Amino acid sequence: MMGRWMPNRYQKGLALLAAPLLAASAPPRDLELIDAPRGRAVPVALYGADPGKPRPLALISHGYGGNNRAYSFIAEALVERGYVVASVQHELEGDAPMPATGEPAVVRRPWWDQGAANLLFVIGEMRARGLADRRPVLLVGHSNGGDSSMLFAAQHEAMVSAVFTLDNRRMRMPRTARPRICSVRSSDQPADPGVLPTPAERRRYRMVIGTVPGLIHNDMWDGATAARKQAMLGWLRRCLETSHP
Repeated sequence: MMGRWMPNRYQKGLALLAAPLLAASAPPRDLELIDAPRGRAVPVALYGADPGKPRPLALISHGYGGNNRAYSFIAEALVERGYVVASVQHELEGDAPMPATGEPAVVRRPWWDQGAANLLFVIGEMRARGLADRRPVLLVGHSNGGDSSMLFAAQHEAMVSAVFTLDNRRMRMPRTARPRICSVRSSDQPADPGVLPTPAERRRYRMVIGTVPGLIHNDMWDGATAARKQAMLGWLRRCLETSHP
């Protein structure tokens, strides 16, 4: 199944979620970015931006077939904790569809590479515009967006404080304590072999892997019930509060 759905410096960044997560009310604003060398638009829904006052940066990556305004419950909670949040639109009208057959780690890698390139570009733009500081970033991603986020963390580990995914299923999670690796798993769609850490690896690297009873893959967005959204935010808080070795 494709998984397409509709509708020290590390500790400084992680400590921003020490208090309970509460939702903010300010709507996002659109930031239309163009990555000229790639000739690609990278639209961003921007939450909590305060020009001239750079803040720690969190980036949200939507699931395949989704959009960058579908995770406002996470974005607003992070703004309450002091982050500026860039929710990135990875898919554009006219893009080729992602392959539904073949070995996912092979045939989908160009889509993950593009997602990782988008993240790197947005980080640079946010810092250049004085909206984000230079601390390692927090990455949040759903499904295919989580795969791109895990790839970015593996490629640019010094730039990332933590990765929190909502049921990424294809890209192998880095076996590392820094950046912190965390994920909430669905009740209906298993990950590919080797993607998830073993129990021994979870203990060794202090990875946070959790579940929410009854939460399915396609409900890991604003359309989830209030109780399940709060449960997902609880796992996010646990991810960012857990101490590094």
